[in-house]
Formats: sequence, C-alpha cells, structure tokens
Amino acid sequence: MKYRHYKGGIYEIVCEAKLESDPSVIMMIYRSHDGSTWARPKEVFFEMVQVDGKTVPRFAAIKS
Repeated sequence: MKYRHYKGGIYEIVCEAKLESDPSVIMMIYRSHDGSTWARPKEVFFEMVQVDGKTVPRFAAIKS
C-alpha cells in the first residue's frame, strides 16, 4: 500500500519488523519512489502531527 507523507513524498510499505533490541517495538519498513529504504516505529508512522495549526496523519494512505 502507498502512503503520502505530510510533506508530500510518496512511500510504499515493504514490511513490518521487530526491533532487535526491543521486540515489543514494531518498525515499519518503507521505500520511497527513488528506492531509498527507511524504518520508523509503527506508532510514529501512524501518528498525527501538527501542520500549520491542523492535525494531520504523518502518512496518509493513498487510495488506488
């Protein structure tokens, strides 16, 4: 599934992974259109952020 970052980038989730040092932390592994691969804790990936006084999702699902 593809997601749009609140700053505009488009990313695709590759998989979920457990953090080795703390298996209770689930990491989202995701890739940008240029092929760069990133990791972010799941709770941070799906959290809401404040942008110009509005609350928006950090990553919003893009409906195909």
